[in-house]
Amino acid sequence: MERRKTRQIHIGGVPIGGGAPLSVQSMTNTRTTDTVATVAQIRALSEAGCDIVRLAVPDMAAAENLGTILRAVEVPLVADIHFDYRLALTAIEQGIAGLRLNPGNIGGADRVRAVTAAAKAAHIPIRIGVNAGSLDKRRLEKYGHPTAEALVESAMEHVRLLEAEDFHDIKISLKAHDVPLTLAAYRLMSERVDYPLHLGITEAGTPQSGMIKSAVGIGALLAEGIGDTIRVSLTGDPVVEVKVANEILKALGLREYGPTLIACPTCGRTAIDLAKIAAEVEARLAGVKRPLRVAVMGCIVNGPGEAREADVGIAGGRGEGLVFKKGVVLRKVPEDRLVAELFQEIDAILAEKENL
Repeated sequence: MERRKTRQIHIGGVPIGGGAPLSVQSMTNTRTTDTVATVAQIRALSEAGCDIVRLAVPDMAAAENLGTILRAVEVPLVADIHFDYRLALTAIEQGIAGLRLNPGNIGGADRVRAVTAAAKAAHIPIRIGVNAGSLDKRRLEKYGHPTAEALVESAMEHVRLLEAEDFHDIKISLKAHDVPLTLAAYRLMSERVDYPLHLGITEAGTPQSGMIKSAVGIGALLAEGIGDTIRVSLTGDPVVEVKVANEILKALGLREYGPTLIACPTCGRTAIDLAKIAAEVEARLAGVKRPLRVAVMGCIVNGPGEAREADVGIAGGRGEGLVFKKGVVLRKVPEDRLVAELFQEIDAILAEKENL
């Protein structure tokens, strides 16, 4: 799919926009003053496939601890700052790779000038983030409630403050929990600026409902070529956010990320416990990082043919099933051996790839 052309910025060594691969972001939910817990979570996020991690910086103690955290991790970090420009200056001094900050919320022009000068000298970008839930009073009075126009207008006000200081390493996000509102806001913004856009459905909810809202909202925009970096916002463990985000990119062919499981929905022809087998296969694939297409099909009538693009798979029959590779049947095995035989082939494929 053709992606919208944007200017390129860099967060640490990660390019964003300008045709760079889409990046996945998340945010720690530890206290930034707790070095051990924060470093452990950042490493877990990175291991799960997170490219950039954001940290809350609510006070000077958190800002002053950023350097210690930075020295213990490799993934680029972004400081999330509100209201106090001194926190931004300290974060920059500590070596942060990016800021999430709305310049209109930190005071007068002299404070904006101080932050932009420091960010420019350090070659770090600033993300302007407007959320429907915290839209400013002027916009609410003008529009009555959060609208796409209100979100874009608010963001552009912050953009102009940075541009007035000749600062253009900017990234923009326009988030709401309402999917249609989010879609409309990003579409409108994409027509007005060429700055890279950070996509997300904010306050999406628990994993079960939140991943659906995020997949619909983020996926729809990505399918239109809009977006340069994404975050899935879920209540709970942020590692889950990263896995869901990567699955969204994988589903759209925008990133290779671990195995892809192809499994049929079952029908009256299914004569094996396909749900149990598929769950077992999925669980065992969780530790595999290499891209691999694995099919678990319920019947031997259509199984190999429907999954011919899979690297390897199984198709069940009555008390038995077929093991196949690239759509070609290898052998017939008893039902209780299907998973073991499947992973025998998977292990052989992975070993072969390791030796390439």
